Amino acid sequence: MRIDIVSLFPDMFAGPFGHSILKRAQEAEILHINVVNPRDFTFDKHHTVDDTPFSGGAGMVMKPEPIFRAVESIVESSQITNRRIILMCPGGSPLDQDKVKELAEYDQLILLCGHYEGIDERVRLHLVDESISIGDYVLTGGELPAMVITDAVARMLPGVLGSSSSAPQDSFYNGLLEYPQYTRPREFQGMEVPEIVLSGDHAKINRWRHKQSLKNTLERRPDLLKNRELSLDDKKLLAEIIAEQTGG
Repeated sequence: MRIDIVSLFPDMFAGPFGHSILKRAQEAEILHINVVNPRDFTFDKHHTVDDTPFSGGAGMVMKPEPIFRAVESIVESSQITNRRIILMCPGGSPLDQDKVKELAEYDQLILLCGHYEGIDERVRLHLVDESISIGDYVLTGGELPAMVITDAVARMLPGVLGSSSSAPQDSFYNGLLEYPQYTRPREFQGMEVPEIVLSGDHAKINRWRHKQSLKNTLERRPDLLKNRELSLDDKKLLAEIIAEQTGG
């Protein structure tokens, strides 16, 4: 997969993309990340990328021309047709794991990072395929959301994670929070690892893990259960959990 990011601050991406899983994914040529500065697509000597808003208002608005030219250059040079152009925007659709899975099916993502008071509306209306938000809060620019999307999508690509089973076990992958994880030592400051995870009975361990996922979701994010189609076993496990919590 190729991810192109259009940002006024390309140096911001060097640290997050130069370590750990994202670094290894690029070294293995599973993921190609390219950051483009729209200032390189201006024609005036000052490389102007913003201007005052029509009809007045606070702050500056990013001009459409450099962004359109930057995206057109990326499209022309990459020659990839299975792509998605996305604007990082607080008014966009919320990012969730289903959206991450969907984005991972494309061969190329082009992520546009706004700054200042925003981007000329013609970019949203006539250039991008969709707008995405990573949460109901305000950030300085679209760079951090672009990093989040890149990281989340990269984990879905075959060969990126050390184990092919790692991604499906992550929280939100299947609509539930992840079950608890334990490692050595078996006992630490009087706190012991649950006996079930040491039993070696994989069928019982898998059922315990699923029950713990349901329990964590019920306690921390009950809203997720409303959007999940529960199996008969899920309903049975939830009934057990509620009975244990209420003493019923």
